[in-house]
Amino acid sequence: MHTHKVKVMTEEETRQLAAQLAALLKPGDVITLEGELGAGKTTFTKGLAIGLGVKRHVSSPTFTIIKEYKGELPLYHMDVYRLENSEEDIGFDEYFNGAGICVVEWAQFIDEFLPEERLEIEIQYAGENSRVIQFTAYGTHFEGILREL
Repeated sequence: MHTHKVKVMTEEETRQLAAQLAALLKPGDVITLEGELGAGKTTFTKGLAIGLGVKRHVSSPTFTIIKEYKGELPLYHMDVYRLENSEEDIGFDEYFNGAGICVVEWAQFIDEFLPEERLEIEIQYAGENSRVIQFTAYGTHFEGILREL
C-alpha cells in the first residue's frame, strides 16, 4: 500500500489533477472516492471525465446509482450511498471487470464487492476552497500510477 497527498487550492486544480490521473488509467481500473458532502467528489470525477474525453456534462448519480459516460474509455460513475445496509449486488463485477473506468462514491457501503486492487481517494476540506486529496494505492498497478502522478 502506497499513499500520496496533494493540496489543491481551487476546483480547477482538482479537475486538472484528476485529468492527469485519467491519462494513466486502463480499462478495469476502480477508483473509490470518499469525502464529506460538498468536498469535491463530483468535481474530481468531472476532471477524470475531461481526461477520458467525455463530452457530456457529468453530474452526481445520487438518485440513479450508476451513470455511464462514453469517452476514449467508458466512465462508470457510481454513488452507492443509497445501498447502505443493502446486500444487493447490481452487477458490480460487470463494471469492475469491464472496458471502462469505475469511480465509486461512498464505496464503504459495498466494500465486500470491491476488487482488492484499486485506488482509494479521500478528499478533505483544508479551507474554504482548498482541499487535501489523499491517494492510497492497493496493488502494484496503482502504486506505479502514484509514482507517475
